[in-house]
Amino acid sequence: MTSTASSMDLRQGQAPHDTGPPWQQRLRRFGYAPAKGAPAGDVRDRLVPPYTRPSPRLWRSLGLPPLLAERITRWSGWGGPLLVTLVAGLMRFWNLGSPRAVIFDETYYAKDAWALVHRGFEVNWDKNANDLVLQTHGHLAIPSDAAYVVHPPVGKYVIGLGELMFGFDPFGWRFMTALLGTLSVLMLCRIGRRMFRSTFLGCLAGALMAVDGLHFVMSRTSLLDGVLMFFVLAAFGCLLLDRDRTRGRLAAALPADPDGRVRPDERVGDTLRLGLRPWRWAAGLMLGLAAGTKWNGLYVMVAFCVLAVLWDVGARKVAGARHPYRAVLKYDTGITFLATVPVAIAVYVLSWLGWILSPTDGSGGYFRNWAITDGRGGSWTFLPDWVRSLWHYEHEVYEFHLHLDSPHTYQSNPWSWLVLGRPVSYFYESPSPGADGCPADAGQKCAREVLALGTPLLWWAACIAIVYILWRWAFRRDWRAGAIACGIAAGYLPWFLYQERTIFFFYAIVFVPFLCLAVAMLIGAIIGPPGSGDTRRVVGATSAGVLVLLIAWNFIYFWPLYTGTAIPIDQWRARMWLDTWV
Repeated sequence: MTSTASSMDLRQGQAPHDTGPPWQQRLRRFGYAPAKGAPAGDVRDRLVPPYTRPSPRLWRSLGLPPLLAERITRWSGWGGPLLVTLVAGLMRFWNLGSPRAVIFDETYYAKDAWALVHRGFEVNWDKNANDLVLQTHGHLAIPSDAAYVVHPPVGKYVIGLGELMFGFDPFGWRFMTALLGTLSVLMLCRIGRRMFRSTFLGCLAGALMAVDGLHFVMSRTSLLDGVLMFFVLAAFGCLLLDRDRTRGRLAAALPADPDGRVRPDERVGDTLRLGLRPWRWAAGLMLGLAAGTKWNGLYVMVAFCVLAVLWDVGARKVAGARHPYRAVLKYDTGITFLATVPVAIAVYVLSWLGWILSPTDGSGGYFRNWAITDGRGGSWTFLPDWVRSLWHYEHEVYEFHLHLDSPHTYQSNPWSWLVLGRPVSYFYESPSPGADGCPADAGQKCAREVLALGTPLLWWAACIAIVYILWRWAFRRDWRAGAIACGIAAGYLPWFLYQERTIFFFYAIVFVPFLCLAVAMLIGAIIGPPGSGDTRRVVGATSAGVLVLLIAWNFIYFWPLYTGTAIPIDQWRARMWLDTWV
């Protein structure tokens, strides 16, 4: 079994010269771990902790020679994540075109995407367009009448790319969401590995997401939220890479004493310039694409900017800065702002290029001619017409979102999301025996459903994991727990501001990766901290293994509801664990 010693190291990110005030000492009874007065090891290992390596006992028990074991260890950093991704991809692309129907909000985004990649703006389709698309395999004329839509274009361009490659049919409009869903598993494996310094825990986080029902269904459905999740996770990964690289620069700049040990240095911590930081600019690009997919990406951008600043403060503090906040304000905050806000705004505006370049004679995008018709006059006429028209469009969209309160059968309150109170049914049919996959000997009609439902045991374990990471962040000052909590909060908490708005459980897909990281971190703690005895490790590993197997079994059990597989109605009822799932 892979050691998790480094992944559970409580000293990561602490300042070597911190002292604990009395309130910290009083909090010891709750598990609070104050920083020590002097570093236990080389400060370089605290700025950039080493990755854990499998225990030699593992290789000996498997009978592998040391040379082969070394090669496996070396390649496992990519080999393990790629293997998990391969399994995830096979599941997501298997029979991707089924159901051969326009399910749930695919009725909007699949057609909007097709219009965008051909006309540059969305159009109004006939009421029977869904049937015509399926009957003609997508070979039908695109209307010219512009449509009023309430989401930015990036996610629809992504969906449209798959349609251009594979056609205007269910497989085509689901291809890119399946691809991004698969790649997000790979990213999460690598992100988890980098955060926990453990290939095992990183692959475990990715594997948990691979068998999450909500992530699986969203990867096989042409909706925007799965695309948004991908860009949010990519932005987080870029910031994590930037964190490691800048801490590495600080470590390299610190002086060594005569014994070769690197010590904190006030001058380096307070004055070192960290350069242009390309991964932070890449994060800004990803955050711009996220906001250009759905507006709730803006909340994530704000949360991640705060997280990045706190990471910089922590890095300079460990390096020896006497005034870390002042140093960050002077040397780092500017680049953080430039790499995120202006970049995100530029990416967002560029995503509207098709609309901007469309005609202004009334045949272009919706509201494209507003500035030269209804919007003539006023104090902002010095701005280009497209700027004023786009601003008006955005204002109208904001008003729509703010007052969206039409009741829907599957709407839910965010209070119920973590316990899976009200999943969303994307597709449902009741085929007769012998038809559409219903067994001929079923005796009664079958149920064929695609249900956006998270794997129950994974989500219920995540409820416990959230409590654990909040405790670990508050009382152990573990930066990884804080980062995971930030990701969950950025995707989840903003929805509590809209209690009267019509919202749905599948919006939670944005923070699913962080739930999986939280569960992986909890499982690492269950396995045992460094220095645990053999009995503790065996008990911990057994308990963790049972939990993971139960989650995998739970995913398999609900597989028919995730894939639209026809099952006898009694079997379908057996899977309705809560009355609110029906």
